[in-house]
Amino acid sequence: MSSKSSKAGAIETPRSLPISDWPAADQEAWAAAYRRGTGFRAGGAACRYGEVSRKDFVNRYGAFLGFLQRRGCLHPSAGAASQVTPANIDSYLADLNSRVRSVTAWNAIYKLRMAARLLDPKADFTWLVEIEKDLALVMEPRSKFDRIVFSERLVEAGLTLTIEAEQYATSPFQRAKGIRNGLLIAMLAARPVRVKNYTALDIGTTFRDVGGIWWITVPRANTKSNGGEERPVPDYLNTAIDLYIKQSRTILIGNRTPTTALWISSRTGRRFTSKNLGTLISKITLETIGVDVSPHLFRAAAATTAAVYAGDKPHLASAVLGHSDERIVDNHYKRASSVQAAFQYATIVQQLRGD
Repeated sequence: MSSKSSKAGAIETPRSLPISDWPAADQEAWAAAYRRGTGFRAGGAACRYGEVSRKDFVNRYGAFLGFLQRRGCLHPSAGAASQVTPANIDSYLADLNSRVRSVTAWNAIYKLRMAARLLDPKADFTWLVEIEKDLALVMEPRSKFDRIVFSERLVEAGLTLTIEAEQYATSPFQRAKGIRNGLLIAMLAARPVRVKNYTALDIGTTFRDVGGIWWITVPRANTKSNGGEERPVPDYLNTAIDLYIKQSRTILIGNRTPTTALWISSRTGRRFTSKNLGTLISKITLETIGVDVSPHLFRAAAATTAAVYAGDKPHLASAVLGHSDERIVDNHYKRASSVQAAFQYATIVQQLRGD
């Protein structure tokens, strides 16, 4: 069944089944895996992961069950994770490959396996690992190289927007939008948190002034590493922050109900959705520096910037991005090594030409 009521002839939208619609054994197994620990009893296996990761596992497993339901082969009385079979996975992969990119297909299978392992820890899903490896070999991720810019360029572009808006805007409303847009870019470049957490910032709680220093605080439950993050915002952004919070934000809210949300839509006067904020960020960067830099690419820019300018500090990028596994940013250091090598090679060639 589609997640939306469709008209005759319309293509149905694939649906991820919520936990309440899973087979009873799956529901019980997930409740056990998610069980909180006490002083006398260890928590379930899912408690090792952050809330964001657990939601991903639930969504991917629910998508798999939704596929089985649409094909009429979902068995409500089946055992926990027992429907994760080679035959069902083959059919599911064929469906995925007809709709999504290879990277997304790999991600769907990987997280499906993680969910299945939590649901039935005793089951052997080695065969599914092999499928993941095969998918990884043919993945064709969209190239980021032509969209990577260094973080200082993004910060500078954002601050320039705020200055131009303050000095040249034709109306208070346009001035408010310009200052917001500039700060939006500059602060994300300086502190590249995930867009979901960036959208959710609230003044006084997750975004607060402590002794003249603004801090971004990401709650533990909202991080993939299941550990909270606290990051001071550079003081060179203080002027833009003051302009936005004390003047521009009030104008954008207008006569609507007050809110503590930091990032305010100029159209609704309310908090952005993550999708709309991401779209706006891409639009602003494309118009400002000629490159569509999505929120995720701000994080890639931070990793690359750290790798190029602080190659002697191999864990800097992991710390900046909040990764618990330093290997995640290793590709950026490899790219940085290539960039540095290119500069060094160009210098050698120039010297030889001079000689």
